[in-house]
This record gives sequence, C-alpha cells and structure tokens, in this order.
Amino acid sequence: MKCPYCGFLESKVIDSRPADDGTSIRRRRECLKCQKRFTTYEKLETISLIVVKQDNSRQPYDREKVLRGIIRACEKRPITYAQMSELADKIESELYQMMSREISSTEIGEKVMTHLKELDEVAYVRFASVHKHFSDIYSFMTALQELLKDR
Repeated sequence: MKCPYCGFLESKVIDSRPADDGTSIRRRRECLKCQKRFTTYEKLETISLIVVKQDNSRQPYDREKVLRGIIRACEKRPITYAQMSELADKIESELYQMMSREISSTEIGEKVMTHLKELDEVAYVRFASVHKHFSDIYSFMTALQELLKDR
C-alpha cells in the first residue's frame, strides 16, 4: 500500500478490525520508510447491476432511487426511516442473490411491492398505483380487492 505521506510502497499492518457493520475492514498501517501511520479500508467488490427499463434502455442500479420510491410511498405513515432503509437493503440483497447482471425495472418494482405489502398496506397501494400505472378507478379497485383477498 502506497504511503500517502512519502509515497513509499511498503507498509505494515498494525491493526485490523471490521467496519461498516462488517461490510469492510479498517486497517491501520505504518509506512516502513517514514514511520507515519495511515488508515485504509478494504471492501468487497460487488458486481454492478444494470436495470433494464420498460423502453429497453439500460442504466446502473441505484439503491437511492429505490429508497426514494419507498419513502414516497410511506409518506405520512408510521414507518421509520430505519425501516425504509432496511427494506431497501433487503431488496438490494435479493437482487444480488439473483446472480444476474441485468434486472428489469418491473422485477425491482414487484420486489418493492411484495415487501411493502408486509410492512404497510397503504404504502403498498401507493407504490402499486405508480408501478402498475393504474389508468382508472377500476384497476385501482381490482388491486384493493386483491389486497383484501390476501388478508
């Protein structure tokens, strides 16, 4: 590891410990030339996910975009930001477990709806109304009837 002070390429690890809830490792290092100490972080490199939109365009997966949709659906509901963030993490984890580099936006929306249905029915209906493009009151009522049937 290159020393940020003198540029020497060799250092020794003095201390290692988990960081960021175990998703990375924090290492304290000491340069073998100037003896100054510095910190590095080691993180698992993940595959990049590509979202295939309905018009067949592609864009990188963005967890924040999913989280914004969840926040919008849960607005003025008794759901904490921590719960919404945990939901976004759970969805992201499921997407990576699918072992596919390309995922349709429809699949992502379906996963969000599945989890929102368990968390809060009103948030589920709000998200579904945008995701499923309800065109009239009858399609909205159909979704509500399905929700009631599943209860």
